[in-house]
Amino acid sequence: MLRVSIIADEHKQVEKLSAELAERGLNCSVASGREPTPEKVAEQAPDLVLVAMNASPNCSGAEYLARRTERHGHPPVIALLSLETLDSIDPAAPIDDFVIKPWDATEVALRVKRTLRRTNGIGRGEAIECGDLVIDLDNCEVTVDGRLVTLTFKEYELLRFLASNRGRVFTRDALLDEVWGHDYYGGDRTVDVHIRRLRSKIEDSTHTFIETVRNIGYRFRKDT
Repeated sequence: MLRVSIIADEHKQVEKLSAELAERGLNCSVASGREPTPEKVAEQAPDLVLVAMNASPNCSGAEYLARRTERHGHPPVIALLSLETLDSIDPAAPIDDFVIKPWDATEVALRVKRTLRRTNGIGRGEAIECGDLVIDLDNCEVTVDGRLVTLTFKEYELLRFLASNRGRVFTRDALLDEVWGHDYYGGDRTVDVHIRRLRSKIEDSTHTFIETVRNIGYRFRKDT
């Protein structure tokens, strides 16, 4: 479950939004008043921070953004604004997105997920990370350098299996058994075709993930 910290001057300001986001599967914690220091927010290890901001440079959200440093980590930030305060927000402020009041929980939840996908590829769900390649097991999605890659089901299953066994060599017959199943009656040429298509989608001049082991089969590089 994604963890979201909400920073506001008053808890009541975002109480309804926090409850509605929880109903949409986001684990929310609210820090208000003098609580939302970068140190305290970092202790919660949030995937993303929602910051309720107003025109005052001394509001909790503005102070949080001004005081956080490298040692606190930099989770993505979405600003919660009113239309009246939109013009007062510094264009250079370190925020990744914003939502205008009244804050609709469905819109906010969608923006949280899209921001995490854009900035991190994935959130903190279960994943296989191999250098710039990330396999999001929760959502069955693959990204390379943050770019979402569209795979067929068998391509995804083949990549997931190889990446789960980095460095180990598999024959074509072994891959047929593991990915296609023991009752598959096609030839091992199917594996070659899928490997070729998979490579064309995830590899380029700077990324090589799958190696051909001559006269044996294939393996996922161990050093990725």
